[in-house]
Amino acid sequence: MTRFFTTAGCFAIALTCVVHAETIDRVVAVVAGQVIMLSDVTAARELGLDSAEAGPDPVRAMLSRLIDRDLMLAEVDRYAPPEPDTDAIDRGLAAIRDRFPSRAAYDAVLTRCGIDEKHVRETIRQNLRIDAYLAQRFTPADPRRQALISEWLSGLRRRGDVVDLYANP
Repeated sequence: MTRFFTTAGCFAIALTCVVHAETIDRVVAVVAGQVIMLSDVTAARELGLDSAEAGPDPVRAMLSRLIDRDLMLAEVDRYAPPEPDTDAIDRGLAAIRDRFPSRAAYDAVLTRCGIDEKHVRETIRQNLRIDAYLAQRFTPADPRRQALISEWLSGLRRRGDVVDLYANP
């Protein structure tokens, strides 16, 4: 009988304890087989790796940009524009570092986002490849260039394999 009350007491205590789970990371989208994690969105926002219009949900806005970026990157990989030179990547990395008051502040963001500088360099390289592809495909002097790019992106989204799992918590 004592064993019953001990077990029941432990069970009652367990039921009254509230366990607060902390979400460390989560999948927010899958684009053409590439996973976009919430930490990717956070890193892009905090490091300024991509820009998104401010709005009521900045995570949604940045996620939309990253989905578009992954769709464009899949297209870029099909046509293989020339690799950007190391100096351009170095300049891009320096521009990102210069957004922070110190190297320690920059390193703290990398740590918080769970990435390293190699990841940042690769993102810059990919962005430069996308820029080269867009310059090759859409004439920069064309006044309708942005409209043409938006139309092209809409087509990529329609044809693309995109699973958007983000729901504003």
